[in-house]
This record gives sequence, structure tokens and C-alpha cells, in this order.
Amino acid sequence: MTRTMMIMSTALLLVACSIGYAFAAGKGGSTALNDEQLMNIVKRSYQYVAMYNVNNKFALKQGGWNTVDADTTLKDHTMKEIARPNNDTLYIGVMLDLRKDPMIIDIPAFDSDYVSLMITGYDHYVNVPMATRLGDFDKPEKILLYTERTEGYKGEPVDGVDRIFEATGDFVSAVFRVMPHSGDAERFDRISKQMQSVKIFSLSEHQGGKAKPVDDISFPSVGERDADIFEKNLLEVMQFVFNHTSFADDNKLDQALLETYKPLGIIPGRQFDPAQVAKIDGAALRKIAERIIPEEMARANDADFKQKNLTELFQPKGKMNLELLLFQSITGPIGLPASEAMYPAIGTADGKPLNALHDYVIRMSKDELPPAKAFWSVTLYDLKNGFFIPNDRKKYSIGKNGGMKLDDNGGIEIYVAAELPDGVSEENWLPISRQDENMDIVMRIYVPDLEKMKAWKEPLAEQVQ
Repeated sequence: MTRTMMIMSTALLLVACSIGYAFAAGKGGSTALNDEQLMNIVKRSYQYVAMYNVNNKFALKQGGWNTVDADTTLKDHTMKEIARPNNDTLYIGVMLDLRKDPMIIDIPAFDSDYVSLMITGYDHYVNVPMATRLGDFDKPEKILLYTERTEGYKGEPVDGVDRIFEATGDFVSAVFRVMPHSGDAERFDRISKQMQSVKIFSLSEHQGGKAKPVDDISFPSVGERDADIFEKNLLEVMQFVFNHTSFADDNKLDQALLETYKPLGIIPGRQFDPAQVAKIDGAALRKIAERIIPEEMARANDADFKQKNLTELFQPKGKMNLELLLFQSITGPIGLPASEAMYPAIGTADGKPLNALHDYVIRMSKDELPPAKAFWSVTLYDLKNGFFIPNDRKKYSIGKNGGMKLDDNGGIEIYVAAELPDGVSEENWLPISRQDENMDIVMRIYVPDLEKMKAWKEPLAEQVQ
């Protein structure tokens, strides 16, 4: 080992010991972390691990970065890029690499009652710069995105660009949710064509030049599940995240994260070198990650937790605490803030877990329907992974876009059952396979009346078999 390397190793060791880590840098280095320290790593990392998985999987699926995918069909059970995906709106996925050049999204006017644009980087803070709720999407607009690291651009006005947005990460998803009005064939066709007309181009192209290449970078492997990253390549992923995310000196969560990883050899601006970082117990990290998943999922049905926190989820940077960042990253990444949507979970009347060994009914009278200014839905998932439950009918949600039928009094009965019950409309049936499988039911309420939501109570699922 060179004298320089010895000095660096000694410095890292001193920092490590100052916060309770035992860490020897260099080849063969190892950590001796207790359960509390491992838990701290998992909780502070989860938002980044989840969003690294989500954003990179979407980019891989649609052909890379700086691509647009207008999906004009509702999602089905083959959707595995994200837990608890949406089945009641259409998506336009715009995956942007902002390192070399600002990117511009060219947006048409939309003939839909609900559209929103959500921008999210690896840090899982959620920004909604445009929404029909705000009076947007009634005319064509161009929005430019950049970060503090974007080469050759510092946020100055650009001719022909209507909006400028500074993102917190170099690799971001800009996701449009579009209500499809699937019951109106002509309107659905118009909306589909409008979605397909969304275009992206670089600032260089906008100004008459050529796009700069963005294929000069290698990404750490994604995981099928978040736990895979915690076990196999957490430090490599976090070094990559650190190099492409904005951290603020005055943000306590940012600084706590950086201090957590500094003794492990992960520091912004470094190249990842497995020989020069700590050797961590990936199996132990995975065990903790898998343990906290059901714990966080259980909070979704905790009445006190929901009352205090449902309106505080999916907020911009500076408006969230670590507890809620962890919760939203596990229960369903990149949701919308309460001003756009709320996501109450539906529990059971007897307090037992929902299980596919039984059938259930969810009843709401006209006065008990969700106070949605746009629309609402109920969606069924498996609890373990948060994926749609496969069925031949490809029916995963009940609602205006997934299909539903109100009764003569304006209420509804929704059945979660292995077979269609007698006298029940197919629109109101969520099929399951009869097996020992825990399930999760999530309600989505778009543009909720927040005042009425204070008194509204979500329904409970009653076991009928």
C-alpha cells in the first residue's frame, strides 16, 4: 500500500470509528456493523434503491434514456417494473438523461378531464409542475428540464420554451398520467393520438444543432426486487446515485445520508472501486429490507397513521421526513401528492389479512363514495410484490376507466372472488385464484376534495366465503 493510500485509509477509519463503524479500507476491508447501523443504512437508502430500480427498469423497457413511450393501453399483470402500478389512467413515460444537455418536452393540449406531469429522480421526491387541476394542458407548451450538473446550461431563459424546471437528479422520469375516457370511443381515440404526439429533444437540437450522445455511461445492475440490490450491489448503486443526485448543505436528510456512507468509502464524485470500499454483509441488509416491507405495509391499514400522514406523501424535497420516504418507497413508488391523488388502503371488517382463500365484498352507498373531483378506482394486488393478480379477463381495477356499474341508488358492491357471484355485474368483479395468497387493495382518489376527505372513511372488505 502506498503512503497516500495509508493516509486515506487512516482518515476513513477515524471517521468510521467516530460514528461507531469499524471499517478498514482497501482490499479485504470489512465492516462490523450492528443491527442498528444496518437498519440505519437500509432506511436511509431505501428511497434511492427503489427509485434506481424503477427509473432504470423503465428506461431499459422503452429502449434507453431520452426516450418517450406513450402507452395507450391500460396496464396488466405483465407490468413488473414498479410495485402497485396504476390501472386506471394511461401513462406517457419520458426517461431523461440530463447530464450533457437540457431536454425539452413538447406537450400538446389534451382533451381529458385529468392529466398530470410528475417528475422524479433517484431521491424519490415528487414534483408536479403541470396538472389539469392547475389549469394546464389546455394549450400546447414546451418545458425544459436540467440539473445543476447539466453541461453548458445554468437555467437561463430559452426562446420558444414556456417553462424551465430544475430537477434534483441527472436521470429522471417525467410521467404523464392521462384519464383515457375509455367509455367514449371517439374521445379515447383523440386522447390516444394526443398522447402519441408528445415529443422530446435536446436544447442543442432546439437551437439547430445535433443531439449530444448519452451512451458513454455504464449503470449498475438493477434488481428484480429492491432487496436484490441491498444484498448484491448496494454500494455500487449508491455511488452511482451519489454522483448523479443533488445534495443540499442545509438539508438534514441529505447530510445524514452522506455521513452514513462516508465511512463505507462512498462519497459524491468518486468512481466506484470495490477494492477501495467496505465489505458489507449483503445478506444481513437483505434480511432487514425484507423484514421492514410487511411492517410498512401494515401501516397502510393503521387508522392513526393514515389520518396523520396520507396528505403528507409524495412531496417535493424539503417537505418530507425519512419515515414517510421509507413508507412511500415500499408501498408504491412515485405516487402523486394529496392535491392530485390519495391512496387509502382497504382493510377487512374482521381485521384479518386479505387472503385469496376467501371471497370478499366492498360496499359503498352513494353517500359513501370517495369525494373525488376527477375520478376514483379500487385496485387489487398481491401483497408480497405489489403486482396485479393474473386473470383471463385482465381485470385488475374497478372504476370509471377500468369499468364499473353503480346500482339504482348510485352505490356499488365490488366483489373480490374466485368465481363471479350470482347476480353480480362483471364490471364489479375482481377475479382471484383460490390459493393461500395475501392480497392488497388500494383505492385511488384523483383530485380529492381535501375538506370532505377529513370526514370520509374508506370502506372495509367483508368476507363472504
